[in-house]
Order: sequence, then C-alpha cells, then structure tokens
Amino acid sequence: MTVAVTGASGQLGRLVVEALIRRGAGPIVAIVRDPAKVADLAERGVEVRQASYADAEAVERALTGVDRLLLVSGNEFGARVDQHATVIRAAERAGVDLLVYTSIPGAEDNPMILAEEHRGTEEVLAKAAVPHTVLRNGWYWENYAGALPAAVASGVLYGAAGTGRVAGAARADYAEAAAVVLTTEGHAGRIYELGGDERLTYSDIAQAMSQASGAPVRYQNLPGDDYAAALEKAGIPAAHARALADADVAIGTGVLDVTSGDLRKLLGRSTTPAVEVFRAALNG
Repeated sequence: MTVAVTGASGQLGRLVVEALIRRGAGPIVAIVRDPAKVADLAERGVEVRQASYADAEAVERALTGVDRLLLVSGNEFGARVDQHATVIRAAERAGVDLLVYTSIPGAEDNPMILAEEHRGTEEVLAKAAVPHTVLRNGWYWENYAGALPAAVASGVLYGAAGTGRVAGAARADYAEAAAVVLTTEGHAGRIYELGGDERLTYSDIAQAMSQASGAPVRYQNLPGDDYAAALEKAGIPAAHARALADADVAIGTGVLDVTSGDLRKLLGRSTTPAVEVFRAALNG
C-alpha cells in the first residue's frame, strides 16, 4: 500500500513521514515543492515527487499509484481552498482509496479567521468522490514556542484568550495520529476532533513556561485589538497579527477546548505535556 504525504518538507508533514517510517509503512511518497529539502528522507528510502498545490498536472503525476494520501493544509492564506481542491480533484482522478485532510476543531462553526479556509475545504471534500477522513487538529504546544523566549525574559506572557482553555498537544502527537489513520482500517467517512489531554488556560501555559525555564512567568490578558497592535509593533505583519489576536479571542470562547478524547484513542497513549514541549524548545 503506497502512502503519500503532501507538504512533506514542512514541520507537520516531515513528522508524519517519520511516523510512517517508524510504523513500517511503505512505499512512502513525499510530495514537495523543493526535493532538496527532503534529501535526507530520500536517502532513507522515501520516494520524493515534486509538485505544488497549485499545479494540477504535477499533483496528478505525483499521485500516480498512491493508495492513501495525507493532504496537509497549505500555508498560502487566501488561496488554500482552491489549492486544496486541486489536490482533491487530482486524488479523484488518480483513484486514491483514502484522502486524509488536516483541518481545525469544529470547522463548521469555528469563528476563527484561520478556520474559514478549512471550512471551505471540508465543503469541497463533502462533495468529492474520493473517500476521505478529516483530522481536525487542535493547537500545537509549539505554537507558543515563538513567544517563549520573550515570556521567559520579561516574565510575562501576553495574549487575549482570557480564561479560555486550549486542549493542546505536541505537533508530533498529531503527526503520529495521522500515520495511524493512514496505515489502519475503518477511518473513511470519519471526522476526528483532535486535542490533547491537558486543557490549559493561558495562565496555566505561563506556569508551564515557568516550570520549563525555571524563571517566573505570569499571564497578562489584553483586549483583542490591543494584542493585535502589540504583535504588529513587535514586527508581525498586520494581517497575521490580526489573525493571531482573533484566534486568541476565539480561544476565550472555548473553541479549542477539545474534549472528544479522539487523539488519545488514536495514539493509544497520553499526549505530550506542554512543559515537555517548552523544555525541548528552550534546549533547542
């Protein structure tokens, strides 16, 4: 059974390929825009095929002989629904047996700006002929790694999530779950709401940062507009800053407080604690 992963040079895609290798899957196909970025995977027996999400002909060539496909959501915001649809149509034409897509929790009514294109992609999938599974990935604890050095240095973690909880997990946990779905049976037609065992407020996350670093860190909540302005002042592009602040405000309403237990069930183990992810990030 041939298993392919798009975006295999990215942070999540590469981890999925690594998890597939550990599970003894094969043949494994890594679909990337730049093969040089996965030369190490090619040396380990992974077949590398070149294609971008926007190139329908290249994607279809890349899917030749593929039985199961992980479509890792792209990063070209504003173009993602069309690009994802290109891959979905190519998978239909190539006769892929199962397409697995990485989405966001509660996509159908998630208010985040970041959810809009996931919702659009799921709507395309719902009408597609290819059998599919949706992995609604919750937040990665690594999402907070960028703020970690400044929080440790200043003693303050800033955000706009209030007392909302995040059921986060390590990126590798979500990657392993994807590998499980790609290599086992009974997942077609399923939507998995994925979140970690820990359900932390931002105050809890600040405490985990403190525990990982040994330095005191507290959480300072800001109104969404103020947080967006602070992010922009720190050098983050305005549109990205607005999306990040918008995500925090939505977190405050509970949209990432996933309680399904689906991730733990797929993994067959507990998820990785935030403090372990933060400690690894600090040790670099």
